[in-house]
Amino acid sequence: MRFFDAHLDLACLALNGRDMGAEPGGQGPWAPACVTFPALARGRVEAFMGTIFTEADGSDRVAYPASDPEAAHRAGAAQLDLYHQWHAQGLIRLVPEPRPSDPRCVDAPVPRCLLLMECADPIRTPDELDWWVRRGVRAVGLAWARGSRYAGGNSTPDRGLTDLGRELLKRMAHLGVVHDLSHLSQRAVDDALDLGTHAPGMVIASHSNARSCLTGTEERQLADDTIRQIGRLAGVVGLNLCANFLKPGIARADRPSIDDALRHVDRIAELMGHDRGVGLGSDLDGGFSALHLPAGIDGPHDFHRLTDALSARGWSPEGVNAFAWGNWARFFNL
Repeated sequence: MRFFDAHLDLACLALNGRDMGAEPGGQGPWAPACVTFPALARGRVEAFMGTIFTEADGSDRVAYPASDPEAAHRAGAAQLDLYHQWHAQGLIRLVPEPRPSDPRCVDAPVPRCLLLMECADPIRTPDELDWWVRRGVRAVGLAWARGSRYAGGNSTPDRGLTDLGRELLKRMAHLGVVHDLSHLSQRAVDDALDLGTHAPGMVIASHSNARSCLTGTEERQLADDTIRQIGRLAGVVGLNLCANFLKPGIARADRPSIDDALRHVDRIAELMGHDRGVGLGSDLDGGFSALHLPAGIDGPHDFHRLTDALSARGWSPEGVNAFAWGNWARFFNL
């Protein structure tokens, strides 16, 4: 079975020292690693959303000072350039494909990559979004956990959308750029959905789980009503495989079960009233190692254990395939 993974921080990993062309093994950062191009091929990950991830006031190669839009732009553009280099080398196939395209990439059996900006600070002004879209950005999340100039993040729950954020959402709607709600504060989520700029098929949560399966108060995950609204807008939610996003109160050294993960899948489908709005958004190696995944999943080659378990839970073959591939592929018209 093939898979579409809606959230992989590949450029961030590479810029921080990961050899994406090698086997993952003990490679840093966040070792033991499980994501490189050979690992994705082994797991039949045939499409993914590759992120442009930047971190305000962070300490690594994707960081920038929070008050410096120029530095944020440079940090984001460096990752954008890297995805274009991988495309030119025939390691991925960007969708939409850059023109002129490299003939090495056209017929190569490599995964398709759609670009997702995780934190909009690299977009210096809303008008600059056009430039990013011309270079392939398909979706934008306004903030990471710490927030941005555009919106509050899940670690800043008192902040909603800023005026600049409202302008950017309107520009995104005009250009047909998908809005990713993952990492927004609940206040920012509510502000964004109340703004009324989201047409059907233009909102997702690329790597978020069901808040009601955890403590019910963790803003990093999605409230029930938010999941319902994403469903009403024909959007998709991607299952995040980070251990403490799957089971409440889990110790750092412990690993949740696959059933713990699939409780979120079932809950999202229940809230939406159908199985067309949930897929995979694994976030593998996105700040945590393979030791912080569900037991039995040590990398993309084990994704089939999720679909096997869905079948055992009574999901139809069509529903299982929709989770693995079809829902994201339909959403992005692949």
